[in-house]
Amino acid sequence: MTGGAHLTLRMGPVIATPVSAAIVDSVVEVQTTEASKGRSGFQLRFTYSEDSEMGREVTRGILFEPPNRVIISITLAGREQVLADGIITRQDFAPSNQAGQATLSLTGTDVSQMMDLVDISAIPMPPMPPFGRVAFLLAKYAMYGVVPAATPSLFLAVSNPLERIEMQAETDYAYINRLAREAGYIFFVAAGPAPGMNIAYWGPEVKVGPTQSPMRINMDGESNIDSFSVSYDGLKKNIYFVFYRNDETHVNIPIPVPGINPINPPLGRRPPFPMGYKLLNRRPPARERDEDDEEADTAADTFPVTAAKALGQASRNAEIISASGSLDVTRYGEVLRARRLVEVQGAGHLHSGAYYVDSVTSTLKPGSFKQNFRMTRNARVAW
Repeated sequence: MTGGAHLTLRMGPVIATPVSAAIVDSVVEVQTTEASKGRSGFQLRFTYSEDSEMGREVTRGILFEPPNRVIISITLAGREQVLADGIITRQDFAPSNQAGQATLSLTGTDVSQMMDLVDISAIPMPPMPPFGRVAFLLAKYAMYGVVPAATPSLFLAVSNPLERIEMQAETDYAYINRLAREAGYIFFVAAGPAPGMNIAYWGPEVKVGPTQSPMRINMDGESNIDSFSVSYDGLKKNIYFVFYRNDETHVNIPIPVPGINPINPPLGRRPPFPMGYKLLNRRPPARERDEDDEEADTAADTFPVTAAKALGQASRNAEIISASGSLDVTRYGEVLRARRLVEVQGAGHLHSGAYYVDSVTSTLKPGSFKQNFRMTRNARVAW
């Protein structure tokens, strides 16, 4: 589709297979979004004439219908990378008075959409720890190539089934996300690494590991990105703490919560100065609650639950420096991916260094492959 990059499009009811070259040639724009939080998605736009192969497929009304599966991959420098693997959720059609200019647009989200269709209420769960229940629920989506990657929590344990039976009262997607919030974790489905595979990650947000190719700005001929800007909101930096309720003394004990940890280390030498203090679990005023109702008092959570929630929330709230920009993939040399680190060079003493890629939107057109990105970090000045 562009110089050195080849687009591959796979479609089908559950098992997606490569479509014909005539259908790929009808593509005028591909847009994919990969985000570290929430769902990822895609949009395809085709133009065609009624007597073309693409037109005949549209008339048949099978291949492009929701909820068919779509896998979008790009081959760059001999390596195929999956940009999106999802379900068609919306179809938009616009006829034209000009021959061959009818337009079909397909919009969809990743395969986690299939986990959010059936609301299940009052279903007892097996007596497993949360990560076991997540893997148990994800097993039913193996037909979409979903591979569970559930990380055990250091704080949450399985409840005694003689005392309490865990119940599911929502869709699988909502239930898995609720378990993630209780553990201070995140949940997402990442396409790849091979076409037809999807990694369903349930665990802490990890901001360590190898970095992608460095971004260079303001370096003349060595620059490899088009634009880059940084925002720093000093008022967002706070010292966080939680109240832990002692069951014997009935006293709420304040416990400070660090915003950095081994899997979310400082990405620079100069962390921002905190401007305030903030409670992560707040006790309602006495007039708004019953003194005997511990459910109304979030400080009455068990210590493991309180600690897990607080560590996850404090880590996410520590990202007060954000950056955004755009690049041409051909110039950059590789496909930028979300949920990984990248080093920025040439942005000055304060803003050069490692960033965590929060989201990437890729736009492919004939002869063009560009990406817009958003990144975060929790400190300034490169190590």
